Amino acid sequence: MASEALTSQDKAYAHRIDAPQTATAPGSPASFAFVPSLVRLLVSAALLVVLAALAYVLHLNSQPGLSLSLLLGAAFGIVLQRSRFCFFCNFRDWFDSGDPRGLFGILVALAVGIVGYAIVFGAWLPDPSSGRLPPDAFIGPVSLVLPVAGLAFGAGMAISGSCVSAHLYRLGEGSPTAPFALIGTVIGFILGFMSWNTLYLTQIVGAPMVWLPHWVGYAGTLVASLIMLALVALWLSRGGQQRSQPVDDTPWRKILIHRWPAWIGGAIVGVIGMVAYLRVAPLGVTAEIGGRARQIASVTGLSPGRLEGLDTLRGCVTVIRDGLVSNNGAFIAALVVASFAAAFVSGQFKPERPTAGQASRGVIGGILLGWGAMTGLGCTIGTLLSGIMAGALSGWVFAVAVFTGIAATLLVGRRIGALG
Repeated sequence: MASEALTSQDKAYAHRIDAPQTATAPGSPASFAFVPSLVRLLVSAALLVVLAALAYVLHLNSQPGLSLSLLLGAAFGIVLQRSRFCFFCNFRDWFDSGDPRGLFGILVALAVGIVGYAIVFGAWLPDPSSGRLPPDAFIGPVSLVLPVAGLAFGAGMAISGSCVSAHLYRLGEGSPTAPFALIGTVIGFILGFMSWNTLYLTQIVGAPMVWLPHWVGYAGTLVASLIMLALVALWLSRGGQQRSQPVDDTPWRKILIHRWPAWIGGAIVGVIGMVAYLRVAPLGVTAEIGGRARQIASVTGLSPGRLEGLDTLRGCVTVIRDGLVSNNGAFIAALVVASFAAAFVSGQFKPERPTAGQASRGVIGGILLGWGAMTGLGCTIGTLLSGIMAGALSGWVFAVAVFTGIAATLLVGRRIGALG
């Protein structure tokens, strides 16, 4: 049954890096943990060296955007895998058992990013009341479509077991659900293109793009945002029960084997978000996926010849690209490779043959993820994380809708026996 698959396999993916790894019998088809630790370390190190060397070559060939995107993607993949920075998994930990640690990591990421963005904005645009928006920041229109997109995206997370970014790093862990979820995401994007013109012309066109610093200044936005995060943290702390931490171990095992503390992962994500915006573009993982989906839809005639107003909006907007690899494509590729390296060295690369339930749940959830990301102009990394860091009201609206969608889908899905 699909609910059994969710309980036995996906929850194992979500929780297994909280504890030290145990040896697996040699020859087990479900794990590479039996490979000698030195071999795993050398293989993983070699992969990261290759990424670094490729980034250096690109830098020498005057492609700094691709070079830095590879490095940032690798760092992002490692921290996602090591700290289990997954919006759905962290919310479910709190929703099911009252453990707020993972959500604290997300709050820390937002706090660090909000401070970092404010510093960058202050240097680039000293007067936020001028009516100009900071360049390239993910500040999207706030219309009725945005919360609907967030609800769909949250439902897709609950059904498939992860958001898009987590499916990418779980792909590096050998998740049997992730490939089908990513295929479903492409389908969802195409469905989003098919419905875009109607949604845009009836709801999105003319919708306000609310940038909070324009109304209350950088200081007001910074103080209000941090107070909001602190209140959420205080609310999450009430009655929370944290799982036991791993026993003391060597520093190397704490880094390579055990799950990193959520607040450390969140802080690193916040710094990566600030650096990415400063040097390349705001963090996001759906621009390349959506761009390739748009190419498919264009070639097959599944999308309108003209997507009204889409290319004028901000966010992980899907653009048909002429180049072989875009900055976002390099970022995603490095994310998957580096997450595999992090999982392999710790014995957490555990590929499994997908069941019918995992495949169907992945595709169905992925379709909702793709439709929500396309119509919401991004996912939990782009619209939510980068949007809130930038002081965009759209980020907060999307966040509320996403977590509402997760909770509602879990409640209904468990009631009817479809979700574990």
